[in-house]
Amino acid sequence: MQNILDYFLNLDSHLFTMILDYGTWVYAILFLIIFVETGLVVLPFLPGDSLLFAAGTFCAGVQNEAGDLAQLNLWIIILSLTAAAILGDSLNYYLGKTIGLKVLAWKIGGKNLVSQKHIDRTKSFFEKHGSKTIIIARFVPIVRTFAPFVAGIGDMHYGKFIRFNIIGGGVWVLVLTLTGYFFGNLPFVKNNFEYVILGIVALSLIPVILQFFRKKT
Repeated sequence: MQNILDYFLNLDSHLFTMILDYGTWVYAILFLIIFVETGLVVLPFLPGDSLLFAAGTFCAGVQNEAGDLAQLNLWIIILSLTAAAILGDSLNYYLGKTIGLKVLAWKIGGKNLVSQKHIDRTKSFFEKHGSKTIIIARFVPIVRTFAPFVAGIGDMHYGKFIRFNIIGGGVWVLVLTLTGYFFGNLPFVKNNFEYVILGIVALSLIPVILQFFRKKT
């Protein structure tokens, strides 16, 4: 868990090293991370928003003190990660539709592999926002991973699901990647990258917090 937290808070330095070490393979690695984060309901803790922002930053080019330049292609990032987000949600929907109730019963070390609390939170999102939850949830950590799974369990019509899935995946990747592209290399952002990442996560959690307080009142 400590390694995951370190990777999460230091995405800029880790991604810089990955680009220099692995070259074009980085596109496949980023695709896999986004695909798994959105596609496997048991891995909701992987970086999503922050990774897209960091990837956008490197599309504009990042140079270290030694003069090494690490840069990604903006169009490849947008197209590949949009595809990863859409395919991931589609897999998650399929898992929910086919084995969803069985997954809820799986345990490791006496603990549920899939948290019922997260399922309940996602269901409340569906109750409030309906099918648009598939789009809105893209910007909410945890809920993003569980929304397509719950849609599958609830037997949402696939035609409706895939329409919202494509819109949500495209908007999510575009907004966060382009935000990183245009603002990630500003001196303030570069010098406080870990705080910016935490700020992105905090902003994305606002809908969850508001939903919690609405239930309390």
